Amino acid sequence: IDVGAAYGTLEIYKQFPEATHLLIEPLEEFRNDLEKIAQQHKAYYINAAAGANPGKASLNVHPDLVGSSLLKECEISDVNGIARDVPLVTVDNLCVELKLGGPYLIKIDVQGAELEVLAGATKVLNDTEAIILEVSLFKFYSNNPEIHEVISYMKERGFVVYDIWGGHYRPLDGALAQVDILFVKEQGQFRNNHFYATQEQRTALTKRLRPTI
Repeated sequence: IDVGAAYGTLEIYKQFPEATHLLIEPLEEFRNDLEKIAQQHKAYYINAAAGANPGKASLNVHPDLVGSSLLKECEISDVNGIARDVPLVTVDNLCVELKLGGPYLIKIDVQGAELEVLAGATKVLNDTEAIILEVSLFKFYSNNPEIHEVISYMKERGFVVYDIWGGHYRPLDGALAQVDILFVKEQGQFRNNHFYATQEQRTALTKRLRPTI
């Protein structure tokens, strides 16, 4: 499930060629790219924003398109662009309507509104093994959660951090601004072993650290 698909997350589609993909993206500007992807892969393309409840929403269409958000950015510039009304759907409803079943991998990149998307996916989360979220270290948008709030939110719902990558640094001062975090079920298949290494790996590691042994 790719929420905020933009030009598409080809790395995921290629890694899971046999999976059914659900692409959710509110901007018409990405329609051609996503329709092509839907033809090349087993995918459904939904031209809408995802949130906690179905209805309509005002999307702030940024000049660069990819930064567009349901939230307004706090920056003093023209970055918020032009407001546009878009349909609002929930992940839960879409999966029921399209008869999509788990296990699910969810990727959400919606510029600060990630937790709103998850609030509309409570049933789907029961069958979800992994969730990729773009997370901010600052309040770039009005009311966007910061990294510690996201980690706490996910922990309360049974998901914990598994990997972190893709750091972006803000031009203002070079500080780390956003990262991608992979969350997995705390009691799921990716955490069924808490060993650091196998016996063979530990022996090799010890020899490398203390070669005279």
